[in-house]
Formats: sequence, C-alpha cells, structure tokens
Amino acid sequence: MSGFDLQAWSTQQLLLVEQALEQWVPNDAPADLGPAMRYAVLDGGKRLRPLLVLASFEACVGKTPTAPMSEAAMRAACAIELIHAYSLVHDDMPCMDNDVLRRGKPTVHVKFGEAGALLAGDALQTLAFELLTPSNSEIPSQVQAGLCGLLARGAGHAGMAGGQAIDLASVGDQLTLEQLQHMHRCKTGALLETSVVMGAVAAQANAQATQALLSYGQALGVAFQVVDDILDVTADTSVLGKTAGKDADNDKPTYVSLLGLQGAQQEAQRLAVQAQQALAHSGLTDTQVLQSLANWVLQRKH
Repeated sequence: MSGFDLQAWSTQQLLLVEQALEQWVPNDAPADLGPAMRYAVLDGGKRLRPLLVLASFEACVGKTPTAPMSEAAMRAACAIELIHAYSLVHDDMPCMDNDVLRRGKPTVHVKFGEAGALLAGDALQTLAFELLTPSNSEIPSQVQAGLCGLLARGAGHAGMAGGQAIDLASVGDQLTLEQLQHMHRCKTGALLETSVVMGAVAAQANAQATQALLSYGQALGVAFQVVDDILDVTADTSVLGKTAGKDADNDKPTYVSLLGLQGAQQEAQRLAVQAQQALAHSGLTDTQVLQSLANWVLQRKH
C-alpha cells in the first residue's frame, strides 16, 4: 500500500460517478419532483458507498474489466447512492429526526416542503432499481437480479429501514452493547456492507473473495457508525455539514453514551483492524484501495 494515493483514485472515480448521476437522475419529472431529486443527490456527500462498490469491483477484476461488467459496477455504485440519498431525505423530515441541515445546505423538506421531500425520496428509491435493470444491456440477467436482491435486502426491513425503526424506538432507552451493535449493523452497516458485496457480484467474484469482502464490509459498516457517534460530540456543525450534538439532544443511544469517548475510539480501532484482517483472507492480490478506505473511515473528520 506504500505510495498509494487514495485521494487521486477517489477523485477520478467520483468524477465518473457524478457524471453518471447527472445523466441518470432526471430533471424533467413532474412539477418540482425532478429538481428535488437532483437537489438531494447531486453535488454533495462523501460518496463512500459508490467508492466501496468500485473499489471492491476493482479488487476482484483487476485493471481490465469487460465493458458490461464495468457498466454493472457503475450502475450499482449509483444505485446505492440513490438509496442512501433517499434515506437521508426521509430521515431528516419532521416525523423522524427533524433536521434542517444536510451536506451543508437546507434539507430537502425545508426547500421543497414535506410532501415534496417524501415523493423525492420515494422516486429516488425506485430509480435505484431501474438503474440496475437496464433494457438492451449486455449485463447478464443473473448479475442484474443479484444486485437487485442485495440492494433490496440491505435497504429493507432486515437492513437500513429496520435499523432506523429500532433507532426511533430506542430514544431514551439504555441499550446493551449487543443491542446497539445490532441496530447499527442494520441502520448504517447494512448499506456499506451491501456496497462492498455489490462490487463483488458485478465482478462475478468467487465465493472466497465474496465472503471475505462481506466480512470486511460488516466490520467497516459498524466502524463508520462508531466514528459518526464520536464526531457528533467532537466536531462542530460547520465541519460536519449537519447539526452536531443532535444525538445527545434527542437522548439517542450511541457508542459514546454507552462506552464513553475513549471506549468508542477503541471500538472503532478494533473494527478497522477486523476489516483489514478480512481482506488478508480474501485471496485477492490488490486490495490497497479497500485498505485505504478502511483507514479513511477511522481517521475521517466529517
């Protein structure tokens, strides 16, 4: 991994992701739906999930993938970002977290109204699956189906949506570490884990690599949430791009409230090491991007 420039790699990949999102997220949907969808997705966010899809894909296929498989990977990268974006739109609404700032700008319901935000989220969710099933494509049907199944499970009742339900039901409660881990494996970890495995499916990777990448994604997903909890109490709003201190204000259980700041930092470090160890058992020869992304998750400031 010596000499690897994650920023240069990410800049190149993100340019391609932004171009694809710009092309695939419509502006001409009825009324203000198109502008609301694009406002929710374009020009903002870390894009960690698309980067994980593309890094996993690259680790599995090397530098010379076929055109259909490259298309599958980019569609998967954009689809999971649309799911993530829709979840943020709905999470920020008054019936959920009631936040007014996201990615350094007013949340979608503040700018387009609650009904507009609800519909924008709905449309982004369904567009994700439309991207994964293009007509007249050379992407094998089993790959398309596999990607759809993964995304549905990662975003649904056993994944992101289920985790958010647990989160809302746990306000004011004292959870055990096991309960907190389960909540965040669903709420945040599921989509990050899904991102990594979607890259493997797009690459038609073997069982050993896919299982190792699954383990990597599971550890990385929870580590990301632990760091999120830490930043909520250590960073300020101008750096985060969203309202700092919301978890404590809303009496939500977090890794910091359960383990303390130092304990949460140690847990994040443990999970990052676990993610790196999974890569070592993958049988893949070039995992430097995934290794660097795990380090970035641990060290990020926003």
